Amino acid sequence: MRSLFVMDPLERLNLRGDSTYVTMRECTDRGYSVAMCTPDQLYSLNGRLRARVVFVRTTREAPHFHVSASQDVDAGEFDVVWMRKDPPFDMSYVFTTYLLDMAPPQTLVVNDPAGLKRFNEKMWVQLGWPEFQPETLITNNVAAARAFVIGHGKCVMKPWDGNGGRGVVVTHPTDRNLGSLAEILTGDGRQYAIVQRFVEEVEQGDKRILLFDGEPVGAMLRVPQEADHRANMHAGGQVVACELTDADRRICDAIGPSLRAHGMVFVGIDVIGDRLTEINVTSPTGIQEMNRLYGLRLEGILVDRVEQRLAARRSST
Repeated sequence: MRSLFVMDPLERLNLRGDSTYVTMRECTDRGYSVAMCTPDQLYSLNGRLRARVVFVRTTREAPHFHVSASQDVDAGEFDVVWMRKDPPFDMSYVFTTYLLDMAPPQTLVVNDPAGLKRFNEKMWVQLGWPEFQPETLITNNVAAARAFVIGHGKCVMKPWDGNGGRGVVVTHPTDRNLGSLAEILTGDGRQYAIVQRFVEEVEQGDKRILLFDGEPVGAMLRVPQEADHRANMHAGGQVVACELTDADRRICDAIGPSLRAHGMVFVGIDVIGDRLTEINVTSPTGIQEMNRLYGLRLEGILVDRVEQRLAARRSST
């Protein structure tokens, strides 16, 4: 299986926690050809996706990445293109998905670029499964945001397009900063923000569940530090082992078929208590943390699922 990883530069990766690194290493260990490029090295020629790439042999030992000279290739040279560029989901990211749409039919793109464009990580829950979310308002109206908080008590406010816990704040009806927070997050009415009822169970942890091709394969709790309400690992949340609850399984059973149907092969969802807060599809992580917690090799399961998808595609053409 020949793979191209569209990703951030190799030198930026946190090798202890990066899911792309271990997936590349798994492919190398299986004897597969692996290449990488950054999104700005993709281009289209006469409607065909091409890229300036380097081929990489990835190892456990330093220097970890053994890189060839760069070369210009057609995307049809690869069986799989892995879209692993970290957020933010900005216009550069969106433009990259348009280029990935030009991959030839025999090349599998993970996750599918049409799905990446269609489903925003924070908005998809509202589109498909609002019953699983805490009470939620999406607005650019400062007065409406304030009224929601006053009516629902303690709330979370966050940008609709944020990531890694950036811009997430907790407020309450008597917070003297409430008006200012609403103004800042909505840009005085120029941009949208999300306001949600605060789920108290977050103090016990924000659960990250990984789903491969719509099926849950592992979970972990990210517990916030005492000095920060955010549980994200980027914000210093501590990772703790946990079990899938009946509520978790109901959520996974509900969203799994849609994930599969839209080509979302590698997904991470965030659950607090019994509430689904986000569906992470752009570049989810958590493989290495779960491997250490449970003695797993999730990267092997992921590559197996991609191989199965590829085989199914070939048998149908």
